[in-house]
Amino acid sequence: MAMLTKLRLRLEESFQPLACDCTYAGEHSMTVRLYHPETQQVDLVVTGLSTDILNDPVAIAALVEELRYELESNALNRSSPA
Repeated sequence: MAMLTKLRLRLEESFQPLACDCTYAGEHSMTVRLYHPETQQVDLVVTGLSTDILNDPVAIAALVEELRYELESNALNRSSPA
């Protein structure tokens, strides 16, 4: 569980002002949810992340970059005209 706490803190630091929930979704798997703490509006949910690969700072940094990309893609899709 210490790994989840460290990961959550790293994600919160990286994505402020968003809040972050990291929960185990099964054996060696987790879900990350990034949302606005005041409105509870969810910006991104990623499920099925393997906790086996999130065991060093390089892997966590790669996850942060991937989540940033996903957030940017979601924001672009929301602002595109239908």
